Amino acid sequence: MTTTALVPYAQQLPAATGDLDAYIRAVSGVPMLDADEEQDLARKLQQRNDLEAARKLVLAHLRFVVHIARGYHGYGLPLGDLIQEGNVGLMKAVKRFDPEHGVRLVSFAVHWIRAEIHEYILRNWRIVKVATTKAQRKLFFNLRSAKQRLGWFTHEEVETVARELGVTPGDVLEMESRLSGNDLTYDPTPDDDDADGPVAPAAYLSNPADDPLAQLEAEDWEARTGHRLGAALEGLDARARDILRRRWLDEDHKPTLHELAAEYGVSAERIRQIEAGALKKLKTALAA
Repeated sequence: MTTTALVPYAQQLPAATGDLDAYIRAVSGVPMLDADEEQDLARKLQQRNDLEAARKLVLAHLRFVVHIARGYHGYGLPLGDLIQEGNVGLMKAVKRFDPEHGVRLVSFAVHWIRAEIHEYILRNWRIVKVATTKAQRKLFFNLRSAKQRLGWFTHEEVETVARELGVTPGDVLEMESRLSGNDLTYDPTPDDDDADGPVAPAAYLSNPADDPLAQLEAEDWEARTGHRLGAALEGLDARARDILRRRWLDEDHKPTLHELAAEYGVSAERIRQIEAGALKKLKTALAA
């Protein structure tokens, strides 16, 4: 049985992204299962892939997803979305639940429900990810509850939080700084006329490629450099030009010094000297 096979059963109730109050009332009205009923349904699902049993297990535990999701409502994300992500975690838990372990499904499912909600929060809480490592994830979801007052942590508080969460003081300070920041739009909107507000990045981040003067200077430099390079190449004798072209410009086959030496009837050392002299003349011409 795949997790997606359970989705249609969850969708039989009002959608969490639609009438949220109606959804919560509906899942709260689904009868709870006692331990024997839960064990019997779990065995039917495990042994016979009984999707009707899976449906009953999911629906009976949707109220717990709502309860867990409400605990994350302070992150500023829609409660309906948090519930939907938690429902995905619940369905994954139902799929993996083993009734022979002697624990209730709700105890087993808490991990999966929280994991899906955590991933959703980390993906959507900010435009820029604030937590990527294991230590950062731990800090992200515990730092708020660890704060005892408003404002920045004192040195003693930093040390205490680091010790309790098993991270370094530097990790605590970095995450506190990340949580205190806000996303900014790159371009200011017509309503952004507050002189005391944050400055939009467009005011101080520029793209040199969009500067007409910079473009003109680059084009002029390329033209003059190309002209000097062409003149320097014309000033070389035919043999030196051929050696440079074949050693530095040909993409199909770059001959070795010994191959060119055999072709011109001189030593490999002589070919190296000709090449080095030609390169020196080109560098001198380009630096002028």
